[in-house]
Amino acid sequence: MWKRLLAALLIVPLVDAIFLIVVADWLSWPVTVLLVVLTALLGTLFVRAEGRHTIRRFQRALAEGRPPTDELLDGGFLIAAGALLLTPGLVTDAIGFLFVLPPSRYALRGLLKRFVITPYVEKKTDGFVSGNVYTYGFPDGDDDTVDIGSESYDVRDGEGS
Repeated sequence: MWKRLLAALLIVPLVDAIFLIVVADWLSWPVTVLLVVLTALLGTLFVRAEGRHTIRRFQRALAEGRPPTDELLDGGFLIAAGALLLTPGLVTDAIGFLFVLPPSRYALRGLLKRFVITPYVEKKTDGFVSGNVYTYGFPDGDDDTVDIGSESYDVRDGEGS
């Protein structure tokens, strides 16, 4: 996992720099610099507005007595978006805007919950959070009897034979 993260941290700036050179050749250097500055300014405004909205939703969730899990994930996405949008480059800006815009952020939040958070919590709690805990027998076993010594016990009714 750490090797992939390190590779991504090295590859993304390289791709960003190459893309900046291509765009600068296509448009011009002054227009490209203006575009990078403009995306940083617009991104800052979007992150600020979405951050305020997320804080209001966070406070509402706490007032209603429900855990603010979605709001915390949105806050994490907005922090990452702010860092990506302030980094000079068009590729990081595009990823940052994906994290800021609510429709894509909701989809990313669902994916994060499904493929990262739920498996992690399941692994750490051995299934107690989701209720996937087996109390009788084995999950795919056909026989519900257990042999102990010379007697056989039916797990369903607790009677021995």
